[in-house]
Amino acid sequence: MNTKVQVYRNKLGLTQAELAQKSGLSLRTVQRIESGMVPKGYTLKSIAKALEVDSNILFEEQTQNVESDLDLDRLKLINISALAFMMLPFGNIIVPVILLHKQPKGSTRKIGRNLLSIQILWSLILSVLLSISPALQVMLKTSIPVIFVNLFMLVFINLFIILRNAV
Repeated sequence: MNTKVQVYRNKLGLTQAELAQKSGLSLRTVQRIESGMVPKGYTLKSIAKALEVDSNILFEEQTQNVESDLDLDRLKLINISALAFMMLPFGNIIVPVILLHKQPKGSTRKIGRNLLSIQILWSLILSVLLSISPALQVMLKTSIPVIFVNLFMLVFINLFIILRNAV
């Protein structure tokens, strides 16, 4: 909203003080709106009228930004919840499934499913590698426990994937 109001104000060549005078609002109110406050009722109508724009355009833009921020936060929560594998076997699948099930349908759910499929694939690879580790130990005739090498390697890979997706 703040950039939208600023863009329309600059398009008309108005200063904040001129917009305040034209809309009948205080300068401080205009400054608050441009810094992110969501105007309601009379304030929204006055700003829209002064900027010669429909009030729905200003309000819809803000709603979409807030919703996209919420979606991003939800996705980050689903992604970070995959760290539950550190405490709970298959927690990297169980906890995100529970969080994903509570999400409304839409792009958040689709991306969440992709994050979940990565964790399922990681769990399958981990299970297979841990299952064949004793055989690898015998075949390689090494004194280093291969099972621990595989486990630590895959745990660090999963941590990297989770943290990379969180940023």
